[in-house]
Amino acid sequence: MQDSEATAIRQRLEQLRLEHQDLDQAITRLALDPQMDQLALNRMKKRKLLLKDMISRLESRLIPDLDA
Repeated sequence: MQDSEATAIRQRLEQLRLEHQDLDQAITRLALDPQMDQLALNRMKKRKLLLKDMISRLESRLIPDLDA
């Protein structure tokens, strides 16, 4: 992997982590509201899981391949 590609991946990871954190905080606040639309809350939770998966995939791309 070239340095420019690794840098781009790290930048994208930072963006995704920030979005994940923001979404987590929003979900926590909204879950306390009994008037909250459950469908919207579930969509937010699914988006959060998708972000987590995307983060994991990008992190694994940064791990160097080891020749066995």
